[in-house]
Amino acid sequence: MTRLFFDARYLRTDFHDGISRYTAELAAAVAAQAPARGVEVTFLVFDERQRALLPDGAATLLIGAPTTITEPLRARELNRHRPDVVFSPMQTIGTMGRRYRQILTLHDTIYYRHRTPPKDLPWFVRVAWRLFHLSYVPQRLTLNAADVVATVSETSARQFADVRLTRRPVVVVPNAPQRLAELLPEGGSVEPGARHLVYMGSFMPYKNVETLVRAMADLPGRTLHLLSRISPERRAELEALVPAGADVVFHGGVSDAEYAALLADEAVLVSASLDEGYGLPLAEALALGVPAVVTDMPIFREVAGGGALYAPGTDAAAFARAVRSLDDPDELSRVVAAGTAHIARFDWARSAGILLDTVADLAR
Repeated sequence: MTRLFFDARYLRTDFHDGISRYTAELAAAVAAQAPARGVEVTFLVFDERQRALLPDGAATLLIGAPTTITEPLRARELNRHRPDVVFSPMQTIGTMGRRYRQILTLHDTIYYRHRTPPKDLPWFVRVAWRLFHLSYVPQRLTLNAADVVATVSETSARQFADVRLTRRPVVVVPNAPQRLAELLPEGGSVEPGARHLVYMGSFMPYKNVETLVRAMADLPGRTLHLLSRISPERRAELEALVPAGADVVFHGGVSDAEYAALLADEAVLVSASLDEGYGLPLAEALALGVPAVVTDMPIFREVAGGGALYAPGTDAAAFARAVRSLDDPDELSRVVAAGTAHIARFDWARSAGILLDTVADLAR
């Protein structure tokens, strides 16, 4: 029996962010497959409340938080429990002095291009974050301390290779969408159309929401829904760009069920982002049977395939034309069918299988 420690300390107990959702979904899929694969899984947590977000009956081990100053020495603590392999959905767990095999995860390289750290991190972590991303050298040292590096997309794997980010083997354990269809009311279904434009994501500058707002000048009779929480200052900046007569709704945050309901109501998922690590809302829309109009860039092509229409990120008129083209029922049906077929390859059970194959190879 192989002993796998799965680092679940990135589970958020208030609401999922991208890392938290990836952790939760992959943990559930790994737990389901592990017994048949001869793997005993223990989930690492630092908060008792995280146990409720793991599969029923899951074995857990309470250790320190990943943002504490002792994190670089975490391997010494784990050595006492004799795991065979430790998997972390991030790359920050300490590896110094480890006596087990280690899989570290780097989701993407976006923070080398946009170095602003998440605001909810402690100040000393935010300072270290900025310093860490000034050069590839610290990341190379970190990743080379593992046995295998995992990432979530083929696009990210190519980016790692382009900058020679690690000497270790890189395995793609793909991200996958949550099942929004399960959150619709009983008997509810997707009403096809392109009357509503739905944007789910942050309002950081590189997300380029300005293009979406400007595109509404050429989309009369439609509504742009901006779903995420937004600061008053950023909202004021975008409101100043709203074309006369355009309908732009700032929701200020929605639940997953509200998100699903908005997508199901004659909607198209839109994003004019100029850079992305993955694009989970795009995958979620396609899995629900909703088309998308997004920036033409490699990661969106990988995630959406033919399930999206593509436009230059700064061309508001091109975005508007793409949305209007979905008024043609045949074009709409074609895009939805292509997206449904494409996104089916992104599945948590498949991702868990890839991870457990890697664990088995390391254990041997």
